[in-house]
Amino acid sequence: MHFLEVKNIKKSFGAIPVLKGITLGLDARQTLAVLGRSGCGKTTLLKIIAGLLDGVGEVFLEKTNVAHLPPQQRGIVYLYQEALLFPHLNVFENVAFGLRLRKLPNTEIQNRTESMLVDLGLIEHVSKMPPTLSGGQKQRVAFGRALIVQPKLLLLDEPFGALDVETRAQMQQLYKRVATVQGITSIFVTHDLKEALLMGDQWGYMEHGNLDVFHSLETFSSDLRTGVRSEIDFWKKL
Repeated sequence: MHFLEVKNIKKSFGAIPVLKGITLGLDARQTLAVLGRSGCGKTTLLKIIAGLLDGVGEVFLEKTNVAHLPPQQRGIVYLYQEALLFPHLNVFENVAFGLRLRKLPNTEIQNRTESMLVDLGLIEHVSKMPPTLSGGQKQRVAFGRALIVQPKLLLLDEPFGALDVETRAQMQQLYKRVATVQGITSIFVTHDLKEALLMGDQWGYMEHGNLDVFHSLETFSSDLRTGVRSEIDFWKKL
């Protein structure tokens, strides 16, 4: 059995089916990059897995069915495109927030938060307030706040989509490095082909409420819907 098993997830809004029976399996320390256009159901799927939205189906995490558990008991963290920082807390306290909720000893909170801030290149900004940060810095803080609680599963909903090209590339590289070091298991959804190719260990293509999962780059690239072949052909013609 995979670390994450999603079985026959369905969701309709009124008479409109949004998810038509999504099934997938994901091993530990792997990132599934899901490619799909806006409105195809990617966000709805993530929110159901996280417990933020009701749906039909089962979600197994480490062989435990968490589908009926509230979000805070699932061991899953959902990372939005918007950083959604606490405006009244500085960088340090935003990152440390989840540890304080768990009432860990102050020394442990201090050490773990400082270590995370070093990894994210934020140690010089510990006392800054969110309004004074750049877009990339805000997203790093949100990323740190998500990771520091050591979630079993991280769900990333186009997390770098609002960033400029250079900052987005930096965040992609940062994520790859931290995911490898910390052994993160994640689903990373995007509508950007290049980002999907870069971020995934395996890949999915979502369309009209259906998800096809590809376990190799070759099979993903060979599917005409993904756009990989047309992208290659375009560059060959230049």
